[in-house]
Amino acid sequence: MNFALILFLLLLVSGVLWTLDHFVASKRRSVGAKTPWWVEYGASFFPVILVVFCLRSFVVEPFKIPSGSMIPTLLVGDFILVNKWTYGIRLPVINKKIMEVNTPQRGDVMVFRFPADPSLDYIKRVVGLPGDKIEYIDKKLTINGVAQPQTHIADYLHTDRLFYSPSYLEKLGDVEHRIIVENDAPAYVSQIIKYPFQENCTYTNRGVSCTVPAGHYFMMGDNRDGSFDSRGWGFVPEQNIVGKAFFIWFNFSDLKRIGSFH
Repeated sequence: MNFALILFLLLLVSGVLWTLDHFVASKRRSVGAKTPWWVEYGASFFPVILVVFCLRSFVVEPFKIPSGSMIPTLLVGDFILVNKWTYGIRLPVINKKIMEVNTPQRGDVMVFRFPADPSLDYIKRVVGLPGDKIEYIDKKLTINGVAQPQTHIADYLHTDRLFYSPSYLEKLGDVEHRIIVENDAPAYVSQIIKYPFQENCTYTNRGVSCTVPAGHYFMMGDNRDGSFDSRGWGFVPEQNIVGKAFFIWFNFSDLKRIGSFH
């Protein structure tokens, strides 16, 4: 469901009703005559829909985390806010950038339209920038020939299934974050679909090596063995970017999650 398109159509309809009522119908209506219900409701909703549309399109947009691919940073059921202007001002619905602000940086948690199906929103961490050579071999991440620092910390407890996963602190650029890696999971990429610039990647039984094409980004989940990401479906083009995730504003199962991510 394209909620942005639905909201835009509601804004258009309510705006037309408000304009017609304000400039035409109200002047022709006799004194004391009752406003038709469909005009009254449509016109009264217009300012509310306009505010929501502008906030959602240009400032922040709420999302709900549907999967465990970003554990332990983001959990299933987290409601997050996404900054819509961090990576530039874009026209709603068509997502065309009209003003440059910043570009994604390594370590950012980014929401984007899934390249294989743009009707779906995905969330992963930015690992590779345009031109980077990314290697994920034997479950170790290397960027442009430099191994990314990892420090083993206390194992992560999956409270829903009561088992532990090895956990590490990884540093990407200036961002230090937790990841989990399953020692008994295979190192090779088990799920691969056909994608543009697939010739930029080499797959072996030890992992994958890719060179990120211009105007694209390489994304990975923090749950390294539980994430279907750029290793399997390729690169995220710049025009698919939605925004930068920065805040957990609610979680029905755990209120302590509120504000735990930034």
